[in-house]
Amino acid sequence: MQDLWVALGLVLVIEGALYALFPEKMLKALDQIREAPPAVLRVTGIVAVAIGWLVVWLVRS
Repeated sequence: MQDLWVALGLVLVIEGALYALFPEKMLKALDQIREAPPAVLRVTGIVAVAIGWLVVWLVRS
């Protein structure tokens, strides 16, 4: 359970740093996401989950 909280904290640190360092670029990225078709977002999400799972699996094994 502790690892889950550490992972959540790291996500917040990374996302917060991106918004703090590149606010204009983050707004542009959000606009692009808003304009993307749902199918593209779905595939991107599935790919992100697969890569994340692979990273965790490689680190833990």
